[in-house]
Amino acid sequence: MVTASARFLPRADLDRLFTALTADGRRVVGPTVVDGSIVHDELASFAELPKGWTAETAPGAYRLQPTGRDRLFDYNVGATSWKRFTHPSIVPLTRGRRDGNQVVVEAVEIDPPKLAFVGVRACEIAALRIQDRAMRAGPLGDADHIARGDAALVVAVECAVAASTCFCTSMGTGPEIDGGADIILSELDEGFVVRTGTDAGADVVDRLGLGPAESLQSDRAARQVGAVRAAIGDPVPAEGLATRLRAALDHPRWAEVADRCLACANCTLVCPTCFCTSVAVASDLDGVEGTTDRTWDSCFSQGFGRVAGDANFRPKVKDRYRQWLTHKFSTWWDQFGSTGCVGCGRCIAWCPVGIDVREELNAIAPIGAPSGPIPWPLSPIEGRAPAPLATVEPAAHVTATVRSVSFETVDTATLELVLDDPALLGSRPGQFVMVELPGFAIPPISISRIRPDGLNLTIRSVGPATAALVNLATGAEVSLRGPLGRGWPIEAAYGRDVVIVAGGIGLAPIRPLIDAILAERPKFGAIRLYLGARTPRDRLFVAEMNALAGRTDLEIEEIVDRAGPEWQGKVGIVTQLFDHAPWDGTRATAFMCGPERMMTATANTLEHRGVTDENCWLTLERNMACGVGTCGHCQLGPFFVCRDGPVFSLAELGSAFGLEGL
Repeated sequence: MVTASARFLPRADLDRLFTALTADGRRVVGPTVVDGSIVHDELASFAELPKGWTAETAPGAYRLQPTGRDRLFDYNVGATSWKRFTHPSIVPLTRGRRDGNQVVVEAVEIDPPKLAFVGVRACEIAALRIQDRAMRAGPLGDADHIARGDAALVVAVECAVAASTCFCTSMGTGPEIDGGADIILSELDEGFVVRTGTDAGADVVDRLGLGPAESLQSDRAARQVGAVRAAIGDPVPAEGLATRLRAALDHPRWAEVADRCLACANCTLVCPTCFCTSVAVASDLDGVEGTTDRTWDSCFSQGFGRVAGDANFRPKVKDRYRQWLTHKFSTWWDQFGSTGCVGCGRCIAWCPVGIDVREELNAIAPIGAPSGPIPWPLSPIEGRAPAPLATVEPAAHVTATVRSVSFETVDTATLELVLDDPALLGSRPGQFVMVELPGFAIPPISISRIRPDGLNLTIRSVGPATAALVNLATGAEVSLRGPLGRGWPIEAAYGRDVVIVAGGIGLAPIRPLIDAILAERPKFGAIRLYLGARTPRDRLFVAEMNALAGRTDLEIEEIVDRAGPEWQGKVGIVTQLFDHAPWDGTRATAFMCGPERMMTATANTLEHRGVTDENCWLTLERNMACGVGTCGHCQLGPFFVCRDGPVFSLAELGSAFGLEGL
């Protein structure tokens, strides 16, 4: 704290604080009563604070009740959280324009408002910290969130009442305030005990010319918040909870709670730390100008886990509820070093069917529960998802020109792009880029070749955005952002045999790996390449693969799932190519990409041949909407695939790889 002694603000002088907060151009945001609930909104004066009101909450219930007193903050938390202002529901991202073949995409300039948050509780301070840590993580962080948070001044209020839905004591986030605020108020009947936590807060309070708080006033304030702690108790034993949850991924309770859950997303919308977003794309009628906005989304949404081809890696309500709860209380530790829950109880009160997260946690992961297998080999705080191996910082928006478009199959084409950005030209095999055309969604596309003057992108047409990309004309422009993600660890295979397995479009991100290995051929032992495709017509880079088959320093075999009499090669699944091969996998490093079921079967086969999990690498496909780990779409257990992958070893993934609904 900046001040060693507290000061006292008489209730009659409270408007002086409002004047001091607005003197330097700040707008004051605080609690007020709207439509029968307490919400955070911009205040014209402190007369709009919820004087004489409290909120009674229970699972699925929230009711305002008059107190008959003049106190302003005799409630626990309102219906809305402060993320409404630090992480708004709609944030403009880019503005783009197409003029013939030319494309210009620019990021929207950030201009955060200067706000003063009044009435922030201890759990909400923790929420601001937790979400801020999440939004600053990754290769870039969320610049808009960072700017808004840095521009805000926080006036906190210690809790004087406890609601039946509170459990901040279990989460270690309150009710006492011990930091994280510029100014801290403790409300008494006659006024406020005032402390300051930063120089900015001290500057505001100094302008008020307040006298010191009496010791009895400070003691009453301390006893008041102590009574709140006693009233809440410890409803969720949190020690070891993260580990207990990750060992209970197959608990039958997930299906039971899913029978009640409406997947309405209320819990994530009122939660002060949830940060899942999507990108909304709009275009004018002639398709010349387009915009992208970041919008709130929820892991409970049906389409949140949808990937190319309309597949969904989290199709059931059971999967989505498990994802939300285990992220909050377990994998958040792995990603950001803290819990993702602050115990504010909003999710309990605003669940329309009254699901109580405390009850679910104690049923699914009680103290003393039998210890099951841990699905991934990370531990809270100490374990960290692997850092990206990018050697350069991802670029912003770079314009690239289409030199040529070559159709590999009826629905898949390779774009040869010319560009001069050093970051993109320094891409590593296995990385990807976000590709933007104004007015279309922004897909993540794996780099299929890294050239001295540009990149190749091999794209399968599965929707409007990818269809527009594969049908671009020579000379057209696109906007790229990247390189993103972690690439193939080629150096890990030096001095070892190499086994490469690719299925279908999975050959595209494997292709730069092949280029890199062949460029340093003497550093590797035997090289074996196994390729699978649905039909002969679905094979990629046919001429190149035929040329590789003519080399004497590697082995290459191909197989298709089904074929007619015109195909003279093998028919079956890709693992059949090396089921009975004579080679020993104990000295091999394996790299694979393809449908997840194919990779699961391949991993099992490689294990039986002696390839260890540490030496078996794969690349995953998830809905990587942002590309930098801030939207939540591509989460797999403790990982964000876009930020921590897309390349992983089986040792890193553990049994999380292939676990249904994860």
